[in-house]
Amino acid sequence: MPKRSEEMLVDLWMSLLLVWITCVPCVSMTPIIGQSKSTQTGGSAAEASGPGEGQRLLSRAKRGWVWNQMFVLEEFSGPDPILVGRLHTDLDVGGKNIKYVLAGEGAGTIFAINELTGDIHAMKRLDREEKAEYTLTAQVVNADTDEPLEPPSEFIIKVQDINDNPPQFNEGPYRASVPEMSAVGTPVTRVTATDADDPVYGNSARLVYSILEGQPYFSVDPNSATIKIALHGMDREMREEYLVVIQAKDMGGHMGGLSGTTTVTVTLTDVNDNPPKFSKSLYEFVIPEDLPIGKMGGKVKANDRDIGENSKSTYNIIEGDDQAMFEIVTDTQTQEGIVRLKKPIDYESKRAYTLKVEATNVRSEPSSGGPFKDTATVKIVVEDSDEPPVFIKPVYLLEVNENAAVNTVIGTVTARDPDSSGSLVRYFIDRHTDLERQFNINVDDGKITLAKPLDRETDMWHNITVTATEVRNHSQISRAIVAIRVMDINDNAPEFATEYEAFLCENGKPGQVIQTVSAVDKDDPTQGHYFDYRLVPEMLNNPNFTIKNNQDNSISVLAKHDTFRRQKQEMYFLPIIVTDNGNPPMSSTNTLTIRVCGCSKDGVVQSCNVEAYVLPIGLSMGALIAILACIILLLVIVVLFVTLRRHKNEPLIIKDDEDVRENIIRYDDEGGGEEDTEAFDIATLQNPDGINGYLPRKDIKPDLQFMPRAGQHSGPNGVDVDEFINVRLHEADNDPTAPPYDSIQIYGYEGRGSIAGSLSSLETASSDSDQNYDYLREWGPRFRRLGELYSVGESDRET
Repeated sequence: MPKRSEEMLVDLWMSLLLVWITCVPCVSMTPIIGQSKSTQTGGSAAEASGPGEGQRLLSRAKRGWVWNQMFVLEEFSGPDPILVGRLHTDLDVGGKNIKYVLAGEGAGTIFAINELTGDIHAMKRLDREEKAEYTLTAQVVNADTDEPLEPPSEFIIKVQDINDNPPQFNEGPYRASVPEMSAVGTPVTRVTATDADDPVYGNSARLVYSILEGQPYFSVDPNSATIKIALHGMDREMREEYLVVIQAKDMGGHMGGLSGTTTVTVTLTDVNDNPPKFSKSLYEFVIPEDLPIGKMGGKVKANDRDIGENSKSTYNIIEGDDQAMFEIVTDTQTQEGIVRLKKPIDYESKRAYTLKVEATNVRSEPSSGGPFKDTATVKIVVEDSDEPPVFIKPVYLLEVNENAAVNTVIGTVTARDPDSSGSLVRYFIDRHTDLERQFNINVDDGKITLAKPLDRETDMWHNITVTATEVRNHSQISRAIVAIRVMDINDNAPEFATEYEAFLCENGKPGQVIQTVSAVDKDDPTQGHYFDYRLVPEMLNNPNFTIKNNQDNSISVLAKHDTFRRQKQEMYFLPIIVTDNGNPPMSSTNTLTIRVCGCSKDGVVQSCNVEAYVLPIGLSMGALIAILACIILLLVIVVLFVTLRRHKNEPLIIKDDEDVRENIIRYDDEGGGEEDTEAFDIATLQNPDGINGYLPRKDIKPDLQFMPRAGQHSGPNGVDVDEFINVRLHEADNDPTAPPYDSIQIYGYEGRGSIAGSLSSLETASSDSDQNYDYLREWGPRFRRLGELYSVGESDRET
């Protein structure tokens, strides 16, 4: 009954609301006499209470606007603009034409006003999600003059929301994980959807979540959107990944609401719920008996359906390996158990082994009740193989005296063939370990003998390698190390530990210790060293020195008097015999050199040379040598200077006209003239080198090889002397090896048809008065100087 009353009450209120929405706009447009307000319609209206009966009507001194909010539905798309509301003023205009002016956000574009009626229309579709409200101003102005009749008033148009936005999952699609075998109701993850509609107006933004796919494994809370486990015993090994589709619907999930979906990929994470399991209960392996230690003999593997750390297992041998012959380790990459040999196996001793192997998970879940295990049997069969010989001992230690004779037997090594056939063995020495071939071995019985004499003082130990080889199979080789120690005998005499040189002060006292002497012996007796020192027999009555035993294998040399002088004797030699305690005893004579020196009062040695007495006071031998070297160097410099002065070159340019003849090279043979065809063959004088335009210099030794250019010349039958000389002159001027002074060129051929006669007349016994040198001026300017020289010489002789 109360429920029925509530429904009737709701219907009554709805009827009243409809009547109010219908009637109020008509009432607000009717002028009310004496009412001082403005009204607005559309969306909501402001009710006005009229004066009661008996009340006096009051008038306002200033008229104005009374505003309320206006509302307009978003996304309205009718054929005509939607009416938002109407403006009206109760201003007394006094017969003036008025119009309404709208300004502010969206005025003229989104919202338009009828200037005469004040109706406001929305010209475009509005979206509340873009802009929820608009602030505008309205004003009444004179239609004729646009003069404001009252101040502008501000009002707000709010956009009313409609359900036009579906829910959206902005962070989707989602990925989540949950451990396998989780209990029902265990949270997996939470999703979130958003709705752009107004959350405070209606149910447009009230969301309800539901699951579309993923049942019966998962469920979702309709309000919090938390996804939970809905099925018990979900096993990853059966199925690891699930796809869940979640829907969010607005309007509280009622019909007509908008919805959005997202996907959630749920992965079951592994837990250690599966024990390791061997693929076989029995494994059989065959391994050869010569398998090296540490090598693999076989593999076993226990499979685990879990993954990651939960699938890792360790392997152990729990039975059948009492002698610890084998071990099993885990391969971290393949999770296999590797059976390896730990000790050598022998086919002749034991031919089969049976082991029990256990695999255990490394990790265990607290709820699993302990680590998971599984066992398997491993049977190992030993296979016979041809083994190399085996030495009785891997290392032999032998001893031999250093004076042992060649071919002495030092010791014997023994090896046998472990195979049942028992092959004979041959022995050899690895010569890489016995480069000097000091030992030999009998190939049949393994006896090692001495091949060369040994010296303990050179090598105390000799380490050789002996090999044993089967006769029937030479590839089967084994090795053993033989260490041979050379035993000492007393074959070395003791000697001074170092080359001693003692210094004795002239002002020393009798009995003063000059030097402490000790000895060494290369031998190494077992009872240790003991040395006996004594002077040679001829020095027993030595008046200068004596020795004293210090009882520690050393002696002290003492001076007998204090009258030692360098001028008398600068150096003394004291021979001492040193004898050891070996069998037989060995001795040697060693000489101690004692030098007499000048010492200070404190006994510090200052000088040990006799020359110190003859040197000037304050001037040492080194200073004298330095002075002498300086004197010699000064003499050498003086000698070099004088020599250079004597060898200084004379000036090459001859200034005296009388000395020009010194540059003429004279010949004793004048040769034949033009008319002398009997005495000398003229063709011989025609030097082929001269014809080719090149003659070597006779007066100097050229440093550079000069190759002159070939000039024009006459043939052998028509030699032009003037042209020939010009060519030679040109070559001399351009020759880089020529000296910087003029010299006369010597020619062996003077030319044919020469009117000058023979040039050999310079060296004839004829009188100079018979010669006329005026013709030289006619030869040209080059011979003018020569003619003047001879003319001057002739005139001088005449005077």
